Amino acid sequence: MLSEAQSPKPVRVAIVGASGYSGEELVKLLMLHPLVQLTVLTSRQYDGRSLGEVFPRFAGLPGASNLRFQSPEIQAILDQAEVAFLALPHGVAAEFAEPLVAGGCQVIDLSADFRIHDPEVYQQFYGAAHPAPELLAKAVYGLPEWRREAIASASLIASPGCYPTSILLPSLPLIRDQLIQPSTLVANSLSGVSGAGRKADLPYLFVECNESVRPYGVTMHRHLAEIEQEISLAAGSDTVVQFTPHLIPVNRGILTTMSVAPTQQAAGQDGLKLIERSLREAYQSEPFVRLLGQESLPDTKHVVGTNQIEIAWRLDARSGRLMLMSAEDNLLKGAGGQAVQSLNILRGFPETMGLLF
Repeated sequence: MLSEAQSPKPVRVAIVGASGYSGEELVKLLMLHPLVQLTVLTSRQYDGRSLGEVFPRFAGLPGASNLRFQSPEIQAILDQAEVAFLALPHGVAAEFAEPLVAGGCQVIDLSADFRIHDPEVYQQFYGAAHPAPELLAKAVYGLPEWRREAIASASLIASPGCYPTSILLPSLPLIRDQLIQPSTLVANSLSGVSGAGRKADLPYLFVECNESVRPYGVTMHRHLAEIEQEISLAAGSDTVVQFTPHLIPVNRGILTTMSVAPTQQAAGQDGLKLIERSLREAYQSEPFVRLLGQESLPDTKHVVGTNQIEIAWRLDARSGRLMLMSAEDNLLKGAGGQAVQSLNILRGFPETMGLLF
């Protein structure tokens, strides 16, 4: 891995679909990244317009005056970039991933197109046949704390969804160490409105969202497919869990609360020590995981604008169930920040480079 003192030639990077909320975050992160040269920004909507016109707050950043949005063309991306971030809707991302990977470009996909290993499960949750099933075997699920080695040699990285990140990071160590019963897991998540994407859609207008909290995607939110996939892999058997997302009237941030039955060895106060040990052994050296333990509780105001996830846990003596809680920025640790974390691993850069703690 490169040290901070080394200054290799910057990697040339494209953002395909740079005008959405996640794309906007990627623009900011990558323009400030010391080992990235942002060479391509695509958006059909803003084709030909300068970066400063579309995002005025970025106009003064180094290199901004030379960047214009362009219509997405495969050959132009291949000619100008070594790594491409796909900040596109599911179904559309695969149309770009396939020829870009074939052309030798490393791809980091922020859509759901390559997160799910089984094309039949993809069709069940996304309502259409998988657009590029032949690429699924190449795709690495880009959860850096759990797939670091695979990410480092990947040609196609499927960056996790925001909700799955908030659920998987607290639960995976405990499932691996057989301290919780994964089939008993019930997860409830609260998300800011930016999680729905930048679009003019009635349920997400200010008057509809403000002063309102509501569940959505009840019983079968699309992210449930990758949540169950990764939990099943950790558990060693097919596992079904309960997940309910809620929309809250804030711009960004996710708070997740989970309730799960501990295994017999993890029950009671002695078991709580095992749970804490498991989480600390998994994450004590991880730069973007903040373990709160018994001292405090996660709060979105402490993580918004950073690539951090906060994790806390409590044992409910009355019910005998373990409570796991997390907070993250849905556009950073849940999207663009985590994708840049994967870029750093992929290119051998210091993992924290260009990211805020």
